Amino acid sequence: AEKFAKGEKPEYLFWVGCAGAFDDRYKKVVRAFTKVLTYLNIDFAVLGKEETCTGDPARRAGNEMLYQMQALTVIETLKMYDVKKIITTCPHCFNIFKNEYPDLGGNYEVINYLELIKKYIDEGKLKLDSDAFKNVRITYHDPCYLGRANEIYSEPRQILKEITHNFKEMERHKSFALCCGAGGAQMFKEAEKGEKEIFIERAEEALRTDASVIATACPFCMTMITDGLKYKNKETEIKNLDIAELIAQSLNL
Repeated sequence: AEKFAKGEKPEYLFWVGCAGAFDDRYKKVVRAFTKVLTYLNIDFAVLGKEETCTGDPARRAGNEMLYQMQALTVIETLKMYDVKKIITTCPHCFNIFKNEYPDLGGNYEVINYLELIKKYIDEGKLKLDSDAFKNVRITYHDPCYLGRANEIYSEPRQILKEITHNFKEMERHKSFALCCGAGGAQMFKEAEKGEKEIFIERAEEALRTDASVIATACPFCMTMITDGLKYKNKETEIKNLDIAELIAQSLNL
């Protein structure tokens, strides 16, 4: 709103998302990524208090009416600011903007932050310090809505290989990766009967790589992997960091 009042029209809208706005841990990820955007001189703005939920959790939970009400509200707001390009850090927001909003008339160029960063690396505009995590073993957990839903597999791996020489895959990865246990609105309901929670199974898989950093690229995954590390009493020795945080550290931002 402030930029529009001055007659400016930013190239990108950075969609912060519910987790980026309200979750104390994920706020650090959003701050790290905005530092990277600023470092790259990317012309972006945020909606601030005008941003509301995309409606993704409502749709996943089966409340189609609430989803459409939220989505149409967001579309009207974006129309008001003539938004054409959206950058997201949350794969759930990315997926719904890219694949489901067009059904309601919301057509945008939607870019996941990893795609943007990879593009700048390829163009030579972003050089990461390959020694920043030289002796740190890093593994990566594929978010379902980035991987299976949108086939973004190579970008996160190529970025991580720019900052460490010690990247280690989990047993199940890429299209065979195990969900963190939070997708499909499972994040917001009690666990069902079973022998083991999904987030514990996935955390155990990550620990078997002997990595000291588990890289994630989704707020839901971050919450679940962190819970898994706490359950295994490993949260002090193993770090769960978003790729945006790793990049910011590599650039000393």
